[in-house]
Amino acid sequence: MKTAIAKALFNSYSYEEYKKLISDLLLEGKATGKVQSENLTHYSLLNQTRMNRLDKTIKITEENKVKLNTLKQEYIWLVISEGWCGDAAQLLPIFHKMALESNKKIEMKIILRDENEEVMHYFLTNGTRSIPKLILIDKQTGSVLGDWGPRPKEAMALIKNYKKEHAVIDETAKTALQIWYLHNKGLSAQNEIIDLMKNL
Repeated sequence: MKTAIAKALFNSYSYEEYKKLISDLLLEGKATGKVQSENLTHYSLLNQTRMNRLDKTIKITEENKVKLNTLKQEYIWLVISEGWCGDAAQLLPIFHKMALESNKKIEMKIILRDENEEVMHYFLTNGTRSIPKLILIDKQTGSVLGDWGPRPKEAMALIKNYKKEHAVIDETAKTALQIWYLHNKGLSAQNEIIDLMKNL
């Protein structure tokens, strides 16, 4: 796993590079990933707007700022993502702001799921390649300390219950999920990740 992650880090993107990649591909009418479709391009465009909005509006709580600012260790946050992923668009701006609040203790890097199948294989969710996945790495040793994702627990429950009731994840479920993210304002993701780091 260490070799696969090291290789992935070598070909990773910073947050700004990732956003530029999505933007450049959209100019060509494309999305990230191996599979191309009108749907995926449409979602990528929606997500670009979401991320730009969240970059301006998302706030890290004062309590979490203090916790991030006083981290003793240095970390790499390796995020597996794709531009068309709705959850990724909601969560990456939060990860980015958290890393900025860490007093340079956290360096965030992003890799694309479809270009890094070996790494994705190590971080499946119930056997599926669900994203985003945030992998916590000790910067000094390169060891994986833990992972989080693809979404906060409450959002996971929302989707699980919908699927149980309707046997499908459709546009109604996706809309309900986006509304949940809107009202939650990134608090669940912040708190869950901080808790994970505290318990390392």
